[in-house]
Amino acid sequence: MPALHAFANPARFLRIAKPLTPVLTWLGIALVAIGSWVGLTLTPPDYLQGDTVRIMYIHVPTAWLGMGGWSGIAISSIAFLVWRHPLAAIAARAIAAPGATFAALCLVTGSIWGRPTWGTWWQWDGRLTSMLLLFFVYVSYLALARADAEREGDGRIPAIFGIAGTILLPIIRYSVVWWNTLHQGPSIGLTKSTIAGAILWPLPIVLTGATLFFAGVVLMRMRTLLARAKAEARLRRMARA
Repeated sequence: MPALHAFANPARFLRIAKPLTPVLTWLGIALVAIGSWVGLTLTPPDYLQGDTVRIMYIHVPTAWLGMGGWSGIAISSIAFLVWRHPLAAIAARAIAAPGATFAALCLVTGSIWGRPTWGTWWQWDGRLTSMLLLFFVYVSYLALARADAEREGDGRIPAIFGIAGTILLPIIRYSVVWWNTLHQGPSIGLTKSTIAGAILWPLPIVLTGATLFFAGVVLMRMRTLLARAKAEARLRRMARA
């Protein structure tokens, strides 16, 4: 607990985040570029989907971070409600916009992949519909967090919403198991994969890079929100003087 309180100190956080932000961002961009180039040019086509399978190197990371982003919001929201650390609320707000962006990219790339594979741009099946709902939940959280900040609320309502939204994550994860859908079942597990290794191996590179880039963007947004809060507090003190 003392370590958690120490890290939650905004000044100490900024000292760590400032040098870490460009490292994570640029390393993430480099890994995404390398993994994507390898996946798009050096791996063989799939025996069923042909070259269409290559969109996997973009679609899978966006799906991973669309869901992972909301997990981050939920964890930050729990930390805020339990320990009342303002930095946790700022972290949740910082995650929301990039999380929504990656969820949207997941839907777009999934539709592009689905057109030649399924013969349709969209299908109201369990996986696609639940992912679309997650995107709408992201947008709702962004609006709710902004409204709470504008009315100078205590942050509890967005935090509760951030925790409640996690109900969608297991639905997205297991929708292809629970319901009969066009979307393929789980392809990558902890011990085995149904995807050939010659096609799969660049994916962890892109996943790692996208995750690092996401973390860099979140740190950048947290620093911006902290700077904005500091400037607003200074203006309020000047107005009262």
